[in-house]
Amino acid sequence: MKEKAVFKRVDLAVNDLVGMLDIPLLISKCRKEECVSVFRSFRAFRSGGLVSRQEQDSAHMGATLYIGSMQSDLYFCLYEKAYELLVKNGTPLEQADIQNRFEIRLKNERADNAVYDLVSNENPEQTAFGIINRYVRFVDKESGKSREEWPLNPMWETFIGKHRNTLKLTTAPEPYTLERTLNWFSHQVAPTAKMLMLIDEKCGTSHVQDILDNTELRDKHRKIIQQKMRTVNEMIQMEDN
Repeated sequence: MKEKAVFKRVDLAVNDLVGMLDIPLLISKCRKEECVSVFRSFRAFRSGGLVSRQEQDSAHMGATLYIGSMQSDLYFCLYEKAYELLVKNGTPLEQADIQNRFEIRLKNERADNAVYDLVSNENPEQTAFGIINRYVRFVDKESGKSREEWPLNPMWETFIGKHRNTLKLTTAPEPYTLERTLNWFSHQVAPTAKMLMLIDEKCGTSHVQDILDNTELRDKHRKIIQQKMRTVNEMIQMEDN
């Protein structure tokens, strides 16, 4: 999770333990244009796997819904996890720990931005549902109103929850600021740095200072210093006036 790390692929999964989501219904709503999304495409299919000892379930094998292109840097995959467990392990549907799964699949800059939000806020639920709420919603068609005004489907409203914020995963990286760097330092570096400094103090060593003395600043770090000094100079000028 350190600053030099690069995240090429990150998956976030929301497990539906009680069957809150009806995947076949959501597929049907996509076909009826009752899915309002930033994405322009969807793909749906049912598993072709059969389990001989559960043949009575074979006509209702698990449904999978992809929202967005699988070649893009962000897309969603919704599927009936209980049926996957039936095919793989023979687990009866009623005994499955997970009924459905909503996966958010991210690559490249979008994965990096999602990880930054996870690290900064330490709230996986906020990050996951912020992304979902920003990029897709399921509605019920209402005559006399435009598609953008159609009300949320009750099942989807229960799943997504009320008063959820949105999280836009822009491909352009956010500018580095002192506040952002301090936030990252506080969460990711400070505990380790404090431990190393205490070791140096108790053992009479200088590992931390040696590392700092031999560390070269990158351009983005020099820009933050320039920004901060410019702000300090402006404040001093205001006081002089």
